[in-house]
Amino acid sequence: MKNSAFLINCARGGIVNEQALADALRQGKIAGAATDVLSVEPPTQDDIPNLIITPHSAWGSVDARQGIVNQMLENVEAFKQGKVIRQVNG
Repeated sequence: MKNSAFLINCARGGIVNEQALADALRQGKIAGAATDVLSVEPPTQDDIPNLIITPHSAWGSVDARQGIVNQMLENVEAFKQGKVIRQVNG
């Protein structure tokens, strides 16, 4: 990567070699990084000013949250009508 690169990881913890990333950030080999996932949570208190760690919330877009509300409303309506939807164990 170029030293002006930024790495953004919202995949799964452990996909990125976190020690190598921390070393690259400290040594200025890349400009910065942001991650929503770590292989071990909560993170240690290392001071890496060019690293942003969010609280495992990358999924929380407006559309994703609205989808949860819509699904909950569908579930309540189905329950009121005695119907079962999205049954996992059936």
